[in-house]
Amino acid sequence: MTFIYILLSGLKIGSIYALVALGYSMVYGIIKLVNFAHGDIIMVGAYFTWFVMSRFKVPALPAALGSVLFCSALGVLIEKIAYKPLRGSSRLSLLVTAIGVSLFLQNAVLLMFKADPRMFTNFFSGYVMIGDMQVSSDTLATIAISFVIMVILTLLVRFTSIGKAMRAVSEDNETAQLMGVNVNTTISFTFAIGSGLAAVGSLFYCCSYSQIQPTMGGMLGLKAFVAAVLGGIGSIPGAVLGGILIGVCESIIKGMDTILVHLGLIRSPLELATFSDAFTFVLLIVILVFKPTGLFGENTADKV
Repeated sequence: MTFIYILLSGLKIGSIYALVALGYSMVYGIIKLVNFAHGDIIMVGAYFTWFVMSRFKVPALPAALGSVLFCSALGVLIEKIAYKPLRGSSRLSLLVTAIGVSLFLQNAVLLMFKADPRMFTNFFSGYVMIGDMQVSSDTLATIAISFVIMVILTLLVRFTSIGKAMRAVSEDNETAQLMGVNVNTTISFTFAIGSGLAAVGSLFYCCSYSQIQPTMGGMLGLKAFVAAVLGGIGSIPGAVLGGILIGVCESIIKGMDTILVHLGLIRSPLELATFSDAFTFVLLIVILVFKPTGLFGENTADKV
């Protein structure tokens, strides 16, 4: 029973990582940019929801939808102002710009709301009984809604005209232009979708941890980036699988003390939970050493 609770917890946080990792993968697949400002869009989405609920007393659902729309518009704006002028520049220039945008967003929110953590209301309070198990509503909602969103995104990319345009631009930007694809619109749409997914991920994350602060997107964004690399950055199924794997492994590490004590193998906890974050980045090193392209990534050769 204990292991089932740990597994459900891992699926919940893994679903959040997967939603955020999808944004990394989609943007990288289109313009080969690791958008390190993506983690801070998560933070902006959380603050937007908290602000409109606390200041204007907006109900939870409209506030959440407003956050998704706001973050989608913010993602498009960032692409137009910061990334589009550098589209023909080196990847290093884009990377430095992404870091600059990240710092700008953090400091802008810090200026407006200060550094004090803010309490976030859980949209999904209560519990659901599944047999003899008492499972929190936010766990079931996070897993179910994330799964539905991932299925919709997969169908959008595979079977819609904008999805075909995204795949065409990802495959060959110049040829896609010659075939009549509006590259600028496609890239903007990709940023909008990725940023909207980040907002959804932030809502589920905040419902689980109940506090928001200007630096909250840093670690969450980094873990989602590792999930994208694990699955093969640029691959949608890879981002989903990578997020789920990291979430489940972290949850098992955090719950290992409980499992070992329950089995009678140890008498007192070993504080293994403190190593859960370290595990994520050790995993990144292992991936880069043994399989740099990730689980679903494809080896590519650069033409010279």
